[in-house]
Amino acid sequence: MKSLRFICAEAFVLNAELARSSLSSVAHNLFPLLFKASYLLEQGEVIHDLVENWPLVDFNMGKLLGSSVDCQEDLSHRTCSVCLENCLLGLRDYVLNHPSPCVKSLRVVDLTGMKDVEVQLCKCKRTMGRWARTQLLSQLCLELLVDLQGTQCNPGTSELSIDVLIDLFVTERSYELVVQALLKKCYCPLKICCVAFRADNLALQKFFYIIKLLEPSVLRRLEVVHNVRLEMEHLEILFNSVHFPLLMSLTLPARTFNVRRFTATDELLLAGIGEKMGEMVRLTELNVSFSVLTGRLQNLLSPLKTPLKMLDVSNCSLNHADMAYLANSFHANHLEALDLSGHNIPELYPSVFFKLLSHCSSVLVSLTLEDCNIQDTHINMLILGLSHCQKLQELKFLGNPLSSHALKQLFTFLCELPMLKNVEFPVPRDCYPVGVTYPTDDASLCRFDHQKYESVAKELNLILLQANREDVKASTPFFGSYDAAVQETNNELGACLIKSFKETLEKFTTSLNKMT
Repeated sequence: MKSLRFICAEAFVLNAELARSSLSSVAHNLFPLLFKASYLLEQGEVIHDLVENWPLVDFNMGKLLGSSVDCQEDLSHRTCSVCLENCLLGLRDYVLNHPSPCVKSLRVVDLTGMKDVEVQLCKCKRTMGRWARTQLLSQLCLELLVDLQGTQCNPGTSELSIDVLIDLFVTERSYELVVQALLKKCYCPLKICCVAFRADNLALQKFFYIIKLLEPSVLRRLEVVHNVRLEMEHLEILFNSVHFPLLMSLTLPARTFNVRRFTATDELLLAGIGEKMGEMVRLTELNVSFSVLTGRLQNLLSPLKTPLKMLDVSNCSLNHADMAYLANSFHANHLEALDLSGHNIPELYPSVFFKLLSHCSSVLVSLTLEDCNIQDTHINMLILGLSHCQKLQELKFLGNPLSSHALKQLFTFLCELPMLKNVEFPVPRDCYPVGVTYPTDDASLCRFDHQKYESVAKELNLILLQANREDVKASTPFFGSYDAAVQETNNELGACLIKSFKETLEKFTTSLNKMT
């Protein structure tokens, strides 16, 4: 739904030449309206000029593109390359080309409100993800310094100070550029302020160096993933040398913790890490997936002073004691998002799992139970446990050996959950050949009767349709949920994996040669 004001704004920016030449006559309070209209219509040149002449103190992308009275459509998930590139170029030219620094009001630019999603609705179909936004902003900051030295700018231009809040994403390929931009931050009018940081495919030495350049005292989110070899001893060094007083979300790479090779010293290290995390009084989100934490979950979580709202302990080899601790901890009543994938819940700890579910049912929004060996015989119990989760918006249970009949029974119940928006369900067991084992390996994953699956999927969606639940999206992402960051850098990560595999083969060959 659009207001008459917004319709007029669209008509105005459609004539790009007229709009650009008339901006000096436009009231300041109309700039946000014109920006959203230009973004919706992908009028890149108009976006550039609007930002270059921005008359207000702040520029917040999330608020500018979010739902409003004039235009209810939320555009913050449109990471359109044309729009974002012109926006950042306009920001650079705001510094360079404005006639007088005295009339420059802009002090804060917030780029953190953008949401990277799988399906882009923009006409150009070209996205600018988090990694690319990091790259372009860093490049523009360095170019701006060169421009300020090489041109006849107003002497006051270099005294401008505009904080640019951004979620940085750095890999080996972008590391040097981002580091240079951060090192020269004090000389540049555009001050990169990192609110969230994601590191992937980065050597430990480089990770430790860049994290100190980011002003960790203001960091809200820290994601260290995949090809960063951060182990427990390195994490202890990080927490002892760098403080994160405002950190709200922490993601650690696989096997950061591995209790299978713990020594007495390692037990003390884990206790120390728990204590350091306890000092992060704003920490409410923790992702330690693919670490081995058998019997040690309490050691890690009990020192926390603030209850967790999001916990990902998928594939952490949790035992009954871990689940019992979690179900009885003060975290249980506050968990809004929970991932317990990779645990044989029905066999190992069915009762404590349902106790945990009952404790968090009043707030739970997202539940992930992939590869948990949930079978047809467990469906009634699962329905009973989920029946109290009236705020549940997302349920993912890929990789469970459920028949099409059990899925239909579950979907009939899911129609009753009023807030549900997204369901990821497995390929029915009866679509696979007899004798298939779970969890299915990569070779067997796609060896199912696709025609039968499509038929079952239509029936499941028909159940939703007949219950007037067209608002629920039901799908089977065969290779896991969409990850925007991985998708954007998959070429670099793939090359890194091939290199790592090659090095492993070379070491193996060398060892064989020595033996012979």
